[in-house]
Amino acid sequence: MIQVKKFVFNSFQVNTYLLYDETRECIIIDAACADTEEEDELLNFIEYHQLKPVRLLSTHSHIDHILGNAFAEEKFGLKLEAHADSMRYLKDATAYASSFGLRLSKAIIPELFLEDGQQIRFGNSIVKVLFTPGHASGSVCFFCEEVPFVISGDVLFYQSIGRTDLPGGNYDELKNSIWGKLFVLPDHTLVYPGHGPETSIGSEKVDNPFVAIG
Repeated sequence: MIQVKKFVFNSFQVNTYLLYDETRECIIIDAACADTEEEDELLNFIEYHQLKPVRLLSTHSHIDHILGNAFAEEKFGLKLEAHADSMRYLKDATAYASSFGLRLSKAIIPELFLEDGQQIRFGNSIVKVLFTPGHASGSVCFFCEEVPFVISGDVLFYQSIGRTDLPGGNYDELKNSIWGKLFVLPDHTLVYPGHGPETSIGSEKVDNPFVAIG
């Protein structure tokens, strides 16, 4: 069964997730470590538990979620996987990071592109890609049916949703993504968001002030 480890990285308090199972293979989602201390925190956990990183995934390519991709690629020999539409944010990512006082040595370009409905396999486990634009172009979530849980990126938060005033954002599109891809999941599905605490699909369907189903 999949185990989920959460790290909170950089000044934007991004949740980086490490998923692993009994085979010790693991995947890294939204590598956001921004300095050597945060890189060591991720590395030490992997080494202590004798894990083998096999995939590097992005929910989307906003600057706060991609700061550790170069480290993960170089340290573990991984190829970044993201949705093709997320490429628009990577061209000027280094300069954009500097404007926020963030360190980004280089913006890693995806070599593999995620598609809606795709199965991500590692060890004995599977998570499914859900295409969920609206907060950012190319936003995806990762759903594990077995547990169940969903890594929601910046699409859905505890009693909130991703902002839609940035390039690629659109409220109606985001609402449709949440209603059509996330709120159809079982109510007891645990939601691991890109920032902040966990929640559940059932709770957000009832109490989320932005997208609750009335």
